[in-house]
Amino acid sequence: VQLQASGGGLVQAGGSLRLACVVSGITVSRGAYAWYRQAPGQQRELVAGITHGGITNYLDSVKGRFTISKDTAQNSVLLQMNDLKPEDTALYFCQYRTTWGRGTLVTVSS
Repeated sequence: VQLQASGGGLVQAGGSLRLACVVSGITVSRGAYAWYRQAPGQQRELVAGITHGGITNYLDSVKGRFTISKDTAQNSVLLQMNDLKPEDTALYFCQYRTTWGRGTLVTVSS
């Protein structure tokens, strides 16, 4: 299994970004996936997860702003991020079991 994340960038506070994690080697509809993030000098934290059956969970600070989903047509896992805040600035990673994709950088300016 390989994961390729993209979609990061620089955005002003209040803006939106959509991250995509293209999955190869397995059908995305199978298995659970997650997005993590790591800000400079901080530990990596779980942002959002989605189970095999589509049940989702979120970090408290992103609830109501971020949405994780599976795109079966593109065999990818998406993270729609709305109303972004400067504290969302971090390197974002997608994860499947013990496999991690390269991070994609999200920078939110105030």
